[in-house]
Amino acid sequence: QVQLVESGGGLVQAGGSLRLSCAASGRTFSRMGWFRQAPGKEREFVARITWTGGITVYTDSVKGRFTISRDNAKNTVSLQMDSQKPEDTAVYYCAAARYGATASAASYDYWGQGTQVTVSS
Repeated sequence: QVQLVESGGGLVQAGGSLRLSCAASGRTFSRMGWFRQAPGKEREFVARITWTGGITVYTDSVKGRFTISRDNAKNTVSLQMDSQKPEDTAVYYCAAARYGATASAASYDYWGQGTQVTVSS
């Protein structure tokens, strides 16, 4: 059974940092990513990483502030969020793809339960 378990959300002031982690189990994946969904908005792509090679892609609004990484030995993927802004407030979801994946949520096969990130101004 595939499971993705996120941790690390919380409340932070603008300019601060948080680190999200996602522990994956049940199978191996081609790519893993992070998405977020703010109240009243659609789920949006944040970042993704290939499991082999560690190639990363970010949405423009987080480039230079967020860093996605993976630990193959621990089967985890993390999202380091620095210089956070109030507009980063959202529920953040970890996602995993069996095969190639893009910025589209539909290209991911498995999802975590989500973790709340709130950035106060």
